[in-house]
Amino acid sequence: MATSGTDEVAQALWYTGPGQVEIRQESLPEPQTGELRVRALYGAISRGTEGLVLAGRVPASEYERMRAPFMGGDFPFPVKYGYSTVGRVEQGTESLLGRTIFSLHPHQTLFNIRASAVVVLPKDLPPQRAVLAANMETALNAVWDAAPSPADRIAIVGGGVVGSLVAYLCGRLPGAEVTLVDVNPARAELAKAFGVSFATPESAKGDCDLVVHASGNPTGLGTALALAGEEATVVELSWYGNSAVTAQLGGAFHSRRLRLLSSQVGRIAPSHRPRWTHGRRLAAALALLADARLELLLATPVAFRDLPDQLPNILDARSGILCQPISYL
Repeated sequence: MATSGTDEVAQALWYTGPGQVEIRQESLPEPQTGELRVRALYGAISRGTEGLVLAGRVPASEYERMRAPFMGGDFPFPVKYGYSTVGRVEQGTESLLGRTIFSLHPHQTLFNIRASAVVVLPKDLPPQRAVLAANMETALNAVWDAAPSPADRIAIVGGGVVGSLVAYLCGRLPGAEVTLVDVNPARAELAKAFGVSFATPESAKGDCDLVVHASGNPTGLGTALALAGEEATVVELSWYGNSAVTAQLGGAFHSRRLRLLSSQVGRIAPSHRPRWTHGRRLAAALALLADARLELLLATPVAFRDLPDQLPNILDARSGILCQPISYL
């Protein structure tokens, strides 16, 4: 194992209170056997989840289940939170030295991590695009849960990053009629680039075989239920933190025999759980990022050092940002 012989100081982003973030320093010991020293290149903010973390809206019942891999601290505050980092291996396993990897690590300039917890980027995948891996993994798991079929009429309500990626994946099914539904008409260009249709909630075609809801807004869930056809499945992919959600489960919900199914990336979908590991799923997500069109989801990178000032604006629902990359360069 190659080592430098000296400890180094890393900088990490911490959520310290409602609406409060700061960068803290921490000293890194030498990597132990089986560990790597990784220097971050790019990262990404998960706007939905990290917005709830920043607001202190993680419910107490979910404090343990919502712990991200390698998270520091404890909910509600202070926590070192995040799960999208692309970096270069500087120390550790010889075969990985100099390789560019993805890891589900919080936002931090330098860190030690188990070699088994990283995935080497495919040869032709640009590091900046690879920050979408965690979102693609969520979308892939949702598609497994949803089980769409060729020629299905499918609506995805919510054109954020995860919803757009679900639309992208479903759009590759032969003969599928896929529509991205969003209140923002500007999402039409994104849908067109991904080869799917676009509609506002008012103009979306109903009688769908499958609807996936990913808007993060209870109103969107109402739209999803309204678009579902007789005995169709509605997959709820949004997470609302500690907010109460009102869903229209009266009226014709029962007589139409709709199926409302939750999906969450923490566990592999039951259809694949007997055969797939989390590592295999993450590697598959990275491979699915080969399409350069997916860079349309990426905003202009923000420097890591500027995050304390910029993060409240980035996480504001009115920002229009899809995926916010972080640059450590």
